[in-house]
Amino acid sequence: MPLNLSETLSLLREIGQNPRQSLGQNFLVDGNIVEKSVALAQVNPGDRVVEVGPGLGTLTRALLGAGAEVYAIELDFKLHALLQRTLAVEFPERFHLLQGDAVDHPLAALPEDVPFKVVANLPYAISTPWMEGLFSHNPLPSRMVLMLQSEAAERYMATPGTKNFGAISIFVQAAFVRQPGHKVSRGCFHPRPEVDSQLLHLALREDARILSAPTRLAIRKLFQQRRKQLAALCRGDAALEAWLTRLVAEKAVDPRTRPEALPLEYWMLLEEHMQ
Repeated sequence: MPLNLSETLSLLREIGQNPRQSLGQNFLVDGNIVEKSVALAQVNPGDRVVEVGPGLGTLTRALLGAGAEVYAIELDFKLHALLQRTLAVEFPERFHLLQGDAVDHPLAALPEDVPFKVVANLPYAISTPWMEGLFSHNPLPSRMVLMLQSEAAERYMATPGTKNFGAISIFVQAAFVRQPGHKVSRGCFHPRPEVDSQLLHLALREDARILSAPTRLAIRKLFQQRRKQLAALCRGDAALEAWLTRLVAEKAVDPRTRPEALPLEYWMLLEEHMQ
């Protein structure tokens, strides 16, 4: 069974751990949300699942209970030690735990070129760097269920023409389509965060596009000065100038347009000019 609030507090006292705000440690204490995460991810026996920041292991145990092989990464030494002497002993063949930073190791110790899913409670501070790191790997997960602050989730799924639309929106939506998720109250965590969260449920698109590193870098640069017009932003860069010329000729794009106004499919054309 998932840990409730009293069990969570007891276990934290036992290991001498105070939740660390610097690591975004807000422990999930609502068993219904744990079960919802596993259900949304459609975890089946034998599935490989990557988990970021397993913490006290409440979600991890549910994933293992569903028959998954879990590859997890935990930065906190005390929590890593707890998991090593509990879940790693109980599930030696199916629980693989790495101590380290998920930004440096987005997929923990997952073997290369194997199908997998991601189920994770992502701290706000690393959510976007972790997601960008994910796109350096191929293949991408077939499905992801990510516990995120609502602000981060909406940024990933923002539509062109809105203030939240940016580089990460393009990267995510080029590869994934949003599926029905679940709102999560701040009261489901200890300590209680200041904002609500949600389970963002993403399924890999049949026509998923993994943009190359040069293309992702170019897009990030364009959005760093998002209030500037495309003509000014692309000036002096041969690849960007060629892309903009094509947009003007084929899509009737006004060179004075700002980056956040461009539809997703126009950004996909940039890849052809970055080769």
